[in-house]
Amino acid sequence: MRILITPTSLSRTPDADVLAPLREMADELIFNTLGRPLTSAELAEALPGIDGVIAGLDAYDAAALAGADRLRVISRYGVGVNNVDLEAAAGQGIHVTRTPGANASAVAELAIGLAFAVAREIPRLHAEVADGGWPRGSGIELGGRTFGVVGFGAIGRIVAERARGIGMHVLAYDPFVPAAAIAETGAAPASLDELFRAADVVSLHVPLLESTRHVADAARIAAMKPGAILLNTSRGGLIDEVAAREALDAGHLFGVGLDAYETEPPQDSPLLGHPRVVATPHSGAHTAEAVARMASGAIQNLVEELSGRPSVHRV
Repeated sequence: MRILITPTSLSRTPDADVLAPLREMADELIFNTLGRPLTSAELAEALPGIDGVIAGLDAYDAAALAGADRLRVISRYGVGVNNVDLEAAAGQGIHVTRTPGANASAVAELAIGLAFAVAREIPRLHAEVADGGWPRGSGIELGGRTFGVVGFGAIGRIVAERARGIGMHVLAYDPFVPAAAIAETGAAPASLDELFRAADVVSLHVPLLESTRHVADAARIAAMKPGAILLNTSRGGLIDEVAAREALDAGHLFGVGLDAYETEPPQDSPLLGHPRVVATPHSGAHTAEAVARMASGAIQNLVEELSGRPSVHRV
């Protein structure tokens, strides 16, 4: 049995204890040595003869899977599966699993951290002090303001809890969560457009689907409060980056905090370089604790599937 392991955080530590169940099960473990997600073409070359994959953010499209003659399971090291062609996988009898909740606290804390970093201009002030300056900040306080959470799943709920903990009022939108269930958490349910209009901070926590692409579009950004903050720690493509840049240049938005981009790495993003943009490299899930939970969860899912026991986390 041969298992491919593509997440770079696991490939850097091939002797890690967390991989012991895979070493016991497999004849061979193959690691991604490129230091980045694999392209469709690279996967197409790597997957023949592979029985299972611990999968990062690689491109598991139909072309990549076409030659996967022995592949039985793609075990996502993470929550999202938008990088996997689920229809193509199902057509070849390949099961896909994920690790829901494993990185929820880590991503939620980064979202709150970005809110503070943008509101108090922390990166700019740090850079100026480190350069010998002594600037005066002119940021805004978050306590008492309204925090809007778009997507009230595992991450969104923790974000709402953290926001309430610093004295913010919370609005939440999720078409799949009953209003009563949202209200039980202390958040106020709102429609998507109501949330964009009323919130001082809007934080996106939804998967990238055709229905959510550019959920923060030009119209909704224009409808936001003057001086509002927009955050995305979920998936690139949720924000119309051109519209957001125009709103920043016009002074309509106070700032933007990003951990996900239309293209990654985001070399040509119109938002990069603006003084009111705080950018991190899609690292929301990369805490020591979250990495350990994702690794153990992904490995457990793969072992169960390859042992003939359907994982409860099948997609």
